[in-house]
Amino acid sequence: MSARKRRNGDAHCLGCTFDGHGRGRGNIHDPEPIGGGRIQVLTRGPGTRGNICLANWRDLTGAWPPIRIGGTTQDRALYDAASSAYVTYSVADPRDAPMSLTYGPRFLTLAGQYGGSVVVGLNRGRNQLSNTIEAAKRAVAEVGDRLLAIELGNEPEYYDRAPVQPIAQNGWSPDLDAASQNEWHLAVGRAIGSDKMPLMQAGNWNDSPPKWGAAQLIVKQNASVKAQVRTYAHHNYPGGSVRGLLSHAGTSANVRSRFEADVAAVLREGKPYILGETNSVSGGGAADVSPTFGAALWTMDYVLRAVYTGISRIYFHHGTVGNCQYCFWGRYSMGAPYYGATAATAFLAQAGTMTALDDGNGAYAAYASFDASGAPLRLLLFNSDYYESGSRSAQPFVLRGLPAGNAAVRAKRLTAAAGALARQDRGQAPTFGGRTFADGTCVPAGGDVFEEVPVSAAGEATVSVGATEAVLVYLQ
Repeated sequence: MSARKRRNGDAHCLGCTFDGHGRGRGNIHDPEPIGGGRIQVLTRGPGTRGNICLANWRDLTGAWPPIRIGGTTQDRALYDAASSAYVTYSVADPRDAPMSLTYGPRFLTLAGQYGGSVVVGLNRGRNQLSNTIEAAKRAVAEVGDRLLAIELGNEPEYYDRAPVQPIAQNGWSPDLDAASQNEWHLAVGRAIGSDKMPLMQAGNWNDSPPKWGAAQLIVKQNASVKAQVRTYAHHNYPGGSVRGLLSHAGTSANVRSRFEADVAAVLREGKPYILGETNSVSGGGAADVSPTFGAALWTMDYVLRAVYTGISRIYFHHGTVGNCQYCFWGRYSMGAPYYGATAATAFLAQAGTMTALDDGNGAYAAYASFDASGAPLRLLLFNSDYYESGSRSAQPFVLRGLPAGNAAVRAKRLTAAAGALARQDRGQAPTFGGRTFADGTCVPAGGDVFEEVPVSAAGEATVSVGATEAVLVYLQ
């Protein structure tokens, strides 16, 4: 089978091929690669609308998505074993994150009630190791087997920036941070017990590799430290305009330039590489960028390019409620990026491997997923040409090598009539297969619409994908 985009011999299209009669080649991916992250103080519990949104993805994959409880406030939060409250803090404005807070055992009990895997972020910046060990022990007890990892410190490269964290009072650098991470991983790991290891998520920086990256950390770790580490994580917020985020070439370049070498270093250690915190624009997002349909298509493309690069899981951060432009739900009842994440989840669901069929340098993308036996499962076709209003151009994608005897293949379209700037909170809801997700509940609304794409006797089909649209093609 080949997936080729027809545009005057566009060089970026010529490599978009794979053998539809053979078996799948590509990266093995995590069964639940898309997760959510929330700043610790504002985590939602079971039974909220957030769980309904996550349940929609569970219905596609068969498992609850992973979540990370962490963020800026994890290095401001201390554990209080005597507290009966989930969290205790005060702010002058609900849009602010607290500068200090405490949390009690009930907070970790709540984390343990979630049905999927959980990463718990704990404090290193305040330099109170005994308090962090106490919290880690409680996290292990409450979350149990679903505790995927513990991370010690959030974006530690910023510890020496005002307000300077106690652990960095005498200076800070990648070497000092590596020594600190190694010391704390050993101390916390040994306190928890070797039977629970490995359980540490190392790294957790936001500044770019290689200065702040897994490769430089790995060479400073001995065998004892490495035995404590389960995963290595980095953060990423590409930023920019809607037009810039929408660009497939831009997304591919961002993932490739920042992470390709760092991922390779971690995979050589036999460990997973994680985007532990990510979203469109840092600091809660940008109101004119993050809730848009253009950001939804970026979310979809970004996930798939990351998985193709060898990144196991991608945790999309949900920040302070009331000041979270990029939240998939909550800030705008329903943010358009949820649709892109849902399309990516549908493409990867139940797949064993996936690959990219384009070189990442053009405007048009094609991805293929394969089932456990290696047979082609789905194709995702994406036209990142910018559309906002007026006449909408379209790009034909030609599929070849489809199984003989199929009169048609089914497809779902991810689109928004108002184009890149569409926002559901402004009455411009996107649709995925004709379906929307209700404000405030995430309950799917509307019929599940499949398009029928005719297949010729020669096993060829043509799928038209409009500018600022994507189409998911089902091959089984």
